[in-house]
Amino acid sequence: MKSSIAKGMIISEVRPDSIADELGLKKGDAILSVNGVAPKDIIELSFIVQDENINLAVKKAPQIQEDGAVLPGAMELFEIEKDEHEDLGIEFECAVFDGIKPCSNKCIFCFVDQQPKGLRESLYVKDDDWRTSYLQGTYITGTNLKEEDWQRIEALRLSPLYVSIHTTNPDLRVKMLNNKRASEVLPMLDRFKKANIEIHGQIVLCPGINDGKELERTLSDLKRYKRILKSLAIVPVGISKYREGSMLRPLVKENAKIIIDLLDEFNIYQKRHIAMASDEIFLTAEKDIPDKKYYGNFVQIEDGVGAIRLLLDDFNRHKKRFKKKLKQKKKVTLFTGAIAAKIFNDFKREINIENLDFEVIEVKNQFFGETINVAGLVVGYDILKSIQDKYFEHIVIPSVMLRSGTDEFLDGITIADIKKEAKKQNPNVEMHIIKDCYNFNEIFTILNN
Repeated sequence: MKSSIAKGMIISEVRPDSIADELGLKKGDAILSVNGVAPKDIIELSFIVQDENINLAVKKAPQIQEDGAVLPGAMELFEIEKDEHEDLGIEFECAVFDGIKPCSNKCIFCFVDQQPKGLRESLYVKDDDWRTSYLQGTYITGTNLKEEDWQRIEALRLSPLYVSIHTTNPDLRVKMLNNKRASEVLPMLDRFKKANIEIHGQIVLCPGINDGKELERTLSDLKRYKRILKSLAIVPVGISKYREGSMLRPLVKENAKIIIDLLDEFNIYQKRHIAMASDEIFLTAEKDIPDKKYYGNFVQIEDGVGAIRLLLDDFNRHKKRFKKKLKQKKKVTLFTGAIAAKIFNDFKREINIENLDFEVIEVKNQFFGETINVAGLVVGYDILKSIQDKYFEHIVIPSVMLRSGTDEFLDGITIADIKKEAKKQNPNVEMHIIKDCYNFNEIFTILNN
């Protein structure tokens, strides 16, 4: 999920024909106050803008002149009369305006701490803000919740929240999060239960640490929160090559099988299906991906839970529509991570189109280390190494590899850089960015035309 370290109500988008559009507000303008109040976040703003009479104080974005000079933006005041509850039509760069509440933990599995120096500043932001959890689905540990935060959550009944549980053993949670307040996990869940705040839970599974008997204990403790626990995702720890001297070790087949069995037992006891293993756990266990009933409403899709099932189902919907033959020869190359590469190579065996050369390249993650096998952490550097001195016609890149709303990979390399390298062998190479990595329709269009 997108987060930001910037403060302020910076406009990222103005919807056409909205009140903001009529006022001439633009991307980059900053709202300083609404009815004399500087809201802390979108939650507070949503209540203020329900009024029929709105006063906006705005600082316009700086203007760049033809000679390159930058003129500071002017201050403007707007008086607005509107219908009650009518929306202004503004999207903001960040859901919170007073700065993200940072994480105060030093988790043994934190991937932010497993990144090399020199990446974008935003990649080192540790978001542990309950507001972005409510608004955007980011996970919180609860270790930085103050009483004023609790009172606001309870008063507004802000639900659901996404909560990183990891373990219900207080001493172990302190060890895993390196924070004394991490021991308050059960009191935190009790307070959510008392306030009827629904939660989606997460357990980052660290083999030898919070699996086995500890996972059994956690699942046993969570049975008492049936009323508020709407889903529980179990995901294996990611270990990059930059994690030095770590006690962490990767998940293996036998561990993965045990996890799946424990979650099945938990769901049987609950008489409903809420605990789900991630796609990576099923692949590691060498078990078939469950059918869509296992994933319910796919509420944990961003945590890698159910993405493969959506892709498999979408492929099966499209495969009967593949042409038998293309009019002209065509070569399409998909670059992806190890997990997705396995799935697409299975697809490839079922795609029999004459004149089509469909190639799937598993990009070895030399940047973070080859134990990192998800497409979302593939960087431009590793793709560049994969395409050097090779001929391509159509290159397909999943947008999950790119920073949201940009053509830039995590390491700063851009799609333009990839195309420049590929053009050395074929000046007419075409680049395709797949916007929805769970939807086969875009790939179907590329292959079938």
